Amino acid sequence: MAAIDRYAVVGNPVGHSLSPRIHASFAVQTGEALSYEAIELPPDGFVDGIRDLQRQGFGGVNVTVPFKREAWELCDSLSQRAEQAGAVNTLSFDVNGRIAGDNTDGIGLVRDLKDNLGVELESSNILVLGAGGAVRGVLGPLLERSPASLAIANRTPQKAAALARDFAGLGNVSALAFDALAGQDFDLVINATAAGLGNEVPAIPGSVISAASVCYDMMYNIEKPTAFVAWALSHGAAGAFDGLGMLVEQAAAAFAIWRGVNPDSENVIQSLRAGAS
Repeated sequence: MAAIDRYAVVGNPVGHSLSPRIHASFAVQTGEALSYEAIELPPDGFVDGIRDLQRQGFGGVNVTVPFKREAWELCDSLSQRAEQAGAVNTLSFDVNGRIAGDNTDGIGLVRDLKDNLGVELESSNILVLGAGGAVRGVLGPLLERSPASLAIANRTPQKAAALARDFAGLGNVSALAFDALAGQDFDLVINATAAGLGNEVPAIPGSVISAASVCYDMMYNIEKPTAFVAWALSHGAAGAFDGLGMLVEQAAAAFAIWRGVNPDSENVIQSLRAGAS
């Protein structure tokens, strides 16, 4: 019997991850022979854990919080987007023990917005809330779509300013504090704050939303709207969406890196929404 190629998602915590279901669906869809599991690594054991998975013959892993920066530092080679992001969510292992790193988070976000939700990014005014690693991973792909402007707002404006400086060469990027948002509205508002982890809403004025605004929460909940989605709709947004599609699309991009095959994401998103196994 031929050996099954092994992959995993590593993080801490990781037991809640939908990635095994997503990649299992991709494997059935494409006829690829592989297994995919969730593996929790101790906070101080990322490098040792990855080396152990290499010894076991894994072909690669996805990396989630809190290890994306450590993954970036561990790599022998980096894609341009991973280098730019300063974080890695997809590792590929070769037979010589070398590790290649990529970041598919921004691809996943842009594909979900454009292909699945029909959101126009070109010439739009975008507001990104937050200035952590999640934001760094998506700024490059967003700016590649040539928005008219992209503002980064954060509770600590200095962090937003540092990000704006790092990405200034890619487009019209600015930074501001939450309390400076009053009186401004945007075509697209993306929530990437830590508040989303606690299903809370960042302290921003409702005036950032007009009747034509679309809002997107990089957190997701397949059972009910996230707090940010509910807040956006209550303030009259034209549309508000969570990040489940981004999760599936970033997984599809990782699957393609490993297997050379592009799976169909739409059916998987619909299946997860419906609660199907």
